Amino acid sequence: MHAVRGYEEKDPAIVRQLTNGYPRFVLHPFTRRLVAHLTTVTPALRQRTLWLTSSGAMAQALLAHLTPARGAELYTLPGLHGVSHPESPETAALAKVFLQNLGGFLSSREAEDHLVALQLLPAPHPEEVFAGDAPAEIRRQLRTVLPGTTDADLLLASCGMSAMHAAFRAVNSLQAPRGRTVWLQLGWLYLDTIAILKKFTAHPADYVYVREVADLDALRRIFAAHGARIAGVVTEVPTNPLIQTPDLPAIAALCREHGARLLVDPSMSSVFSLDVLPHADLVVSSLTKYTASEGDLTAGLVAVNPAAPAAAALRSALAGTAEPLYARDAARLAWQIGQTPAVLARIQAATPSVVAFLEKHPAVKAVFWALQSGSRENYLKLARTPDATGGMITFTLRNPGGLEKFYDRLRLPKGPSFGMKTTLICPFMYLAHYDLVTTPAGLAELAASRLDPDLLRLCVGTEPVDEIIRALSEALA
Repeated sequence: MHAVRGYEEKDPAIVRQLTNGYPRFVLHPFTRRLVAHLTTVTPALRQRTLWLTSSGAMAQALLAHLTPARGAELYTLPGLHGVSHPESPETAALAKVFLQNLGGFLSSREAEDHLVALQLLPAPHPEEVFAGDAPAEIRRQLRTVLPGTTDADLLLASCGMSAMHAAFRAVNSLQAPRGRTVWLQLGWLYLDTIAILKKFTAHPADYVYVREVADLDALRRIFAAHGARIAGVVTEVPTNPLIQTPDLPAIAALCREHGARLLVDPSMSSVFSLDVLPHADLVVSSLTKYTASEGDLTAGLVAVNPAAPAAAALRSALAGTAEPLYARDAARLAWQIGQTPAVLARIQAATPSVVAFLEKHPAVKAVFWALQSGSRENYLKLARTPDATGGMITFTLRNPGGLEKFYDRLRLPKGPSFGMKTTLICPFMYLAHYDLVTTPAGLAELAASRLDPDLLRLCVGTEPVDEIIRALSEALA
């Protein structure tokens, strides 16, 4: 926990030991090396900070975000795009958060290819990849769980947040001209999804947070009062991190009655475990989770429901909006995605045993998972099979000061991602919302959403379940 706090507070003693990390938060070593080379050999980049982006369009968006007043300028080379600005911690922070929120950083494999071309690396790292048309193979695998979709309905993106931003922009482009600018966030969602809704709605009042996912009456009242102005509803199924499942069919009916678009993110359990497409206008998912189970790439998906009232308009609006999935990332994902059902089967076979252990342990206060009471029935309406739970579990401890002792003693891999073959655990609120867990106002905001600042997020991997339980038991003793 000392290291977690040090990372969040940018303690040099901690940060300098962090050689790599989740790629929307930590620049990959290949990217850092490429930037260092370019700034060294380019006189115009001296005393400037360079950000390399996933596309020319993302570079333009970053430039507009920073504004020329900050001295920001486009940077281009053949096949390479970015933005530079005079050295400034404030401007650098603005750029980094913008690229984090939208998933706009250069792919590590693309950076590696540039390093090879510059003869700074001898060759790309050897790895198993799909030899044929990788995007076609990814879409073929996805159609097994998204039947009725065509290639035009399945938009691949560089990461889940790029997919979410593309979906938001597409719906906005159709709804705003009709005077529909209000967006409803149903439940507490992942931090960058919240950031997109807060930052890119037209006015602060157009962002509406509906705390209780099960409160259909509250949703009906909002629609009754503002239905003609509501552009869309965004929710996760289940939510992150309380793993609550709303009554999706009822919400879908409400949205269609009032002409709002429903965006559903099933990343916590995966599109391979949940059948949400019939109820959504757009399914937005991070393929980083479960499908890229080796934990070595990011990817995202926007799927158009071909039966949705605005399907044709959404297809058109989405075209070319997401940040592209780099070719080598696609080739690697196409090699991994076929393993998804088998990986999920192993994870989902182990998850109930871990839940049962935690629920019975006297040191554990509360356990949240897909089949928890209160939303179990809603989840099972969508689950492809009764045991298709995904691997996510969150829990809290009875001892108010017990987090530090437990986390420091725990011999499980620790990290902020999930849906890997490797079990991962993290003190989620500290990593995702450190500003909230360290201020009185933030703690009050968490309490209003029934979120314990010491909540732990555990995603079960494919290791033997008795090893996972043994490690938890040892740390809880």
